[in-house]
Amino acid sequence: MNLSEAKALGLKNGARKRIGRGIGSGLGKTAGRGHKGAQSRTGWKNRIGWEGGQMPLFRRLPKRGFNNKNFRKSFTTINVRDLAGFTAGSVVDLAAILERGITSKALHTELFKILGEGEITQAVTVRVDAITQSAKAKIEAAGGSVELLPRVAHRPKFVRKGQTDPTPKRR
Repeated sequence: MNLSEAKALGLKNGARKRIGRGIGSGLGKTAGRGHKGAQSRTGWKNRIGWEGGQMPLFRRLPKRGFNNKNFRKSFTTINVRDLAGFTAGSVVDLAAILERGITSKALHTELFKILGEGEITQAVTVRVDAITQSAKAKIEAAGGSVELLPRVAHRPKFVRKGQTDPTPKRR
């Protein structure tokens, strides 16, 4: 077998081109790296967006918009149809979802929300941080119940002396 027959056999790729193996190979001597400079040396890597010292495109363009990524609330979301695997009378919370392997996102979030797509026939107790109106209606129509978990109130960074209410007062 040779390279010309590789396509006929249905092989995805032919043999790779070996570099630095003499002039006749087509990639001898400098092995496709050009002459001198950091790019010709081993260990050199080009950072994404690097333009050789020229002001990169992402810095030439103006900032636009706003984001709140550091403080956003990330929910593990499932649909009502995903509750079909639970037996009647069982309690569904984030731990139960993780145990069943319904979604892998449950590993990375602390908040749990149920959306209303699909149907449910068995009565289950659901403990969630948030739920859509349609999902709540479907669960309660099947004889189940919904428990909204209490929201965690974050303490302000500084509380004035003698102040009983922890919410800061505006002057």
